[in-house]
Amino acid sequence: MKTEWLRPLCLGLALWLGMGAAHALTPAEALTLAAGDSDERIATLNQLAAAGDAKGLALIQALSSDAVKVQGEQVLIVADDRSATDAVTGAVVTLGENAEDAIVNNRLRGALEAAQAGRDLFGTDPALQREAATLLQRAAFEEPDASQLPLVEKALAGNLDPAARDSLTLARAAMQLASDDEAQRLAAAQTLGEMGQPALRPLLAAQLEAESSAAVKAALSAAISSLDRSLAVSNALSQAFTGISLGSILLLAALGLAITYGLMGVINMAHGELIMIGAYATWLVQALFKNALPGLFDWYLLAALPVAFITAALVGAAMERTVIRFLYGRPLETLLATWGISLVLMQGVRSLFGAQNVGVENPSWMSGSVTLLGNLTLPWNRIIIIAFAAAVLVGVTLLITRTRLGLFVRGVTQNRPMASCMGVNTARIDTYAFALGSGIAGLAGCALSQIGNVGPDLGQNYIVDSFMVVVLGGVGQLAGTVYAALGLGLLNKLLEGWAGAVLAKIAVLVFIIVFIQKRPQGIFAMKGRSAEA
Repeated sequence: MKTEWLRPLCLGLALWLGMGAAHALTPAEALTLAAGDSDERIATLNQLAAAGDAKGLALIQALSSDAVKVQGEQVLIVADDRSATDAVTGAVVTLGENAEDAIVNNRLRGALEAAQAGRDLFGTDPALQREAATLLQRAAFEEPDASQLPLVEKALAGNLDPAARDSLTLARAAMQLASDDEAQRLAAAQTLGEMGQPALRPLLAAQLEAESSAAVKAALSAAISSLDRSLAVSNALSQAFTGISLGSILLLAALGLAITYGLMGVINMAHGELIMIGAYATWLVQALFKNALPGLFDWYLLAALPVAFITAALVGAAMERTVIRFLYGRPLETLLATWGISLVLMQGVRSLFGAQNVGVENPSWMSGSVTLLGNLTLPWNRIIIIAFAAAVLVGVTLLITRTRLGLFVRGVTQNRPMASCMGVNTARIDTYAFALGSGIAGLAGCALSQIGNVGPDLGQNYIVDSFMVVVLGGVGQLAGTVYAALGLGLLNKLLEGWAGAVLAKIAVLVFIIVFIQKRPQGIFAMKGRSAEA
């Protein structure tokens, strides 16, 4: 029987509820539990767990800890390498050379864990209560047994952790489906339908086939329909969240390029390597905190953000000062030069840190997930990256539209000779703007380090997508970059659900090609003198 391992759990519940009968451990029982065949051992375990004899429980605990030996006809609980106590009499015994370990196979170990869980449910440790309640809930979903209802009802009347109580409530409703009372089955079907737990669907479907009452059948059908609707909504929301998550990553990767290419017209093929530099800067800060400030490790990311921005910005400023400054207005030469710089940066990182990927750990506040609607799981690192992308977008927008630097950048972009005549140092503004775009790429690398490995080829995964986002959104248009990033993310994940990842990527590329052919200026076209130029 597939839930045979659950019997010790139910017997453990009975024990702690005061339903066990007085019984003393016998030598035959101790020997059977330690060295019998599997069926005999589990049957004896069931009996001892229900009896509640202190020596029997001590033997069960020792067997769970692999601290039992058999010496002749004696079953010994090992204290250390030389001495042990007789499991039946409690007498101290010296271990002989012929003492053999009691073997615990997987089947028996599962039964031992279940017996322990039955006791844990009535302990004071909330974590153990949750674990035991989850075990009972899983068993009730697999094969509900109405005979366990009195035990669960009394457990629910006690002092339980809220999560353990929720699990037991579900288990109770599942057990009521197996009741002979039609009213109980009807109430259980209605309760389980309201729970919105997709894991309940197989149980409800099996009960629907076996049910004879028309009223209960109708309630079961309604519950299954409700679960199907909930599952469809959860799947749709999961796809939307995944698409928005991908869109936020594309936005972070493309936002810096929207400045260097969109506003300045520089085809920067080293943009991906600037992202990679930001990721490696984050890894170095993590290593520093891990070795020098382990107590503050959870906050290393806050220190890594400015470090990643400044490091990438300085590299970008050096690129602009030494190479790109002499290539403005020559897009082909700029493309070749920045492609060469990207190769240099990748090889430099390989020489410094090795060709293997390095791992960046998430802080504890970015680990884990939140579960909604029963089966919609949203990872915290993705949620925080979406919020971070929004914050970076707001910051860049305010910088470009509301600050003196942003005014100079827009002025130089739209009409360089006129800006120069008005006293603007265009060469310095070029450096500042390129450094800003590079620094934003560094922030993207910092964020990307939280969802994947960091390696020398990290930037190559995002450079093509970044250019696609900027061109699709409209060169020089930050709003277009946002729409394009989110749109491509949602479209890609929507198509993945229908056609798979490879065909979805091909479809997105075909869509972009057709769109650019029909509307070369992108989603948002430039207006004014800059467009005329």
